[in-house]
Amino acid sequence: MRRALPGLFAIPLTALGHSGELLEPHDLWTAWEFDPGVVIPLAVSAILYARGARVSRGTTPRQMLFFWLGWFVLFVSLCSPLHPLGESLFSAHMTQHELLILVAAPLLVLARPAASFVWALPFEWRRRIGRWTKWHATQTVWRLLTGASAAWLLHAVILWVWHIPALFDATLSSGAVHSTQHICFLGSALIFWWALVHGQGRRNYGWGVLYIFTTAVHTSILGALLTFAPSPWYPAYGQATQRWGLTPLQDQQIGGLIMWVPAGLVYTIAGLALFAAWLRASEPGERDSMVEGREYAH
Repeated sequence: MRRALPGLFAIPLTALGHSGELLEPHDLWTAWEFDPGVVIPLAVSAILYARGARVSRGTTPRQMLFFWLGWFVLFVSLCSPLHPLGESLFSAHMTQHELLILVAAPLLVLARPAASFVWALPFEWRRRIGRWTKWHATQTVWRLLTGASAAWLLHAVILWVWHIPALFDATLSSGAVHSTQHICFLGSALIFWWALVHGQGRRNYGWGVLYIFTTAVHTSILGALLTFAPSPWYPAYGQATQRWGLTPLQDQQIGGLIMWVPAGLVYTIAGLALFAAWLRASEPGERDSMVEGREYAH
């Protein structure tokens, strides 16, 4: 069924995904999907950010760039032909997940868009949100969720549990299960990256390096298991891969390599960046020197 493309995106595409049908190679570039459950949150977030993000309100140009890049990656992951292709190829499904976890999530965390979203709201709503964030219960839950150990464990458990064959196969037959999987992956990734980038503090950067390193290790193990498995894990793909010139096992091997090599590279780069920040933080800061200078002056 064809639907009109929302004017917000202004992309000259006329065909959407074929509901209930596996994607054929000749339909790939017209298989854009605009599920209201995806488009509406994306549109609302874009409108709120465009209204609320201002340099005068503390949002830097770099943060704006990070947000729009992260938003675009979300759009491509969830609305482009990559999404329906993931119903035919496990490797495409894995690519979609890696974009959510390793590209969109860290970019959005670096953007820190929450304040901009709040600025876009009416004054009374901003006051209520401000009071809500000061509640002891709210702060306690937030500290528990964004503690590095808890965030690491949550992210690891979600990654492994959702790759259980029965659960993964269920995403191909149920839109609700598929949406839940994406929410779990993106949500846990946002918490994970937030805990490492903003929640650790300078004195705990070393622990952040450890959490990234161990995440790289256990995701690489999962990728290696998928790559070297003697038989396919996910029967639901069945004959769907053949129309793309792959056997189910070959498709799974490609997906495993995607989780193993490119994802491991991203974690390595992030770990090195955090390690560099740790080294900088361990050196005497210019601020300390300035404070000492002022004390001597008095």
